[in-house]
Amino acid sequence: MSSNAIPPANLSTPPNILRKIGLVLFSALIAIALTGAIYQIRATRHDQRAYPMPGRLVDVGGYKMHIDCAGEGSPAVILDSGLGDGYRSWRKVQPQIAQLTRVCSYDRAGVGYSDSSPKLRTSKVFAEELHALLQNARVPPPYVLVGHSMGGYDVRLFASQYGNEAVGMVLVDSSHPEQEKRLPPMLKDLDRTWIREQEFFEFTMPFGLPRLLGFCSRDGEERAAECNFHSVRESVAELKSISASAAETAAAGSLGNMPLVVLSQDPDAPQYDLPEDLVKPTNEAWGQMQTELARLSTRGTRVIAKNSGHYIQLDRPDLVVDAIRKVVNEARQPPTPADYN
Repeated sequence: MSSNAIPPANLSTPPNILRKIGLVLFSALIAIALTGAIYQIRATRHDQRAYPMPGRLVDVGGYKMHIDCAGEGSPAVILDSGLGDGYRSWRKVQPQIAQLTRVCSYDRAGVGYSDSSPKLRTSKVFAEELHALLQNARVPPPYVLVGHSMGGYDVRLFASQYGNEAVGMVLVDSSHPEQEKRLPPMLKDLDRTWIREQEFFEFTMPFGLPRLLGFCSRDGEERAAECNFHSVRESVAELKSISASAAETAAAGSLGNMPLVVLSQDPDAPQYDLPEDLVKPTNEAWGQMQTELARLSTRGTRVIAKNSGHYIQLDRPDLVVDAIRKVVNEARQPPTPADYN
């Protein structure tokens, strides 16, 4: 080979160049994350200035919970929301009930304006925390308890644990302790998908991605309260504990002769979140379980909310108001011998 030959080019990238590229990419990710976090903080503060928190925060033993009460009278109506939902789910019901008696909505610990709780996130604990909240907020019994979806577990356990403090109940398309084994098995795949979605929101919420992508509520007051990391984290925890909550509720027993109305969604209403082949078997199983809930009390009745989906308090608030009014009026009257049959 000639001494003047040109040596072949070194096609490998020097290690220091790779380190620089990695550092640039890492710095870019950090910058994006910080920008997202700043966006989330500023947007949350803007929403909360525009829509100030109603009600007040009450200490329940080292952490505070949010409660919003209106009206006067007895028994007081206590509104308990479904899984991951806050006080705003009752916005179409509470103002009307306030004309009848005292009524309170609240955020479970970890949801909305309430601080996170160090305790397990099961319905037995939710009932205990609600009891402490009502005591410390000086909302005296007796209570008519209204529970939507998973909130039905909470109010049933409250009635079981605190005896004569509960004098009536309205279950709004309430969960049933046996639903996991009696609904179509394919629904478990949908539940797992829901958990993965909520875990994605939990991971990305501090960086503002769900807000940026429009997954936060269009309702300003709801967005101000719930478009935050701790609310999504609580939703995930409640989802993962739903089986334990069901088992706790199954052991709660009957409601005796307590005035009870069970409101159920319309099986003929569109259900866009279910595959078509699952609609009929799901509705049949759900309807049977709703009938069983009405049998928890000798004074139980069931009402199907026509033209309503699962959120009856939003789709047909008139029916929820009528049911609460009926139960409040019955609770104000002494039971007759027929009520025990």
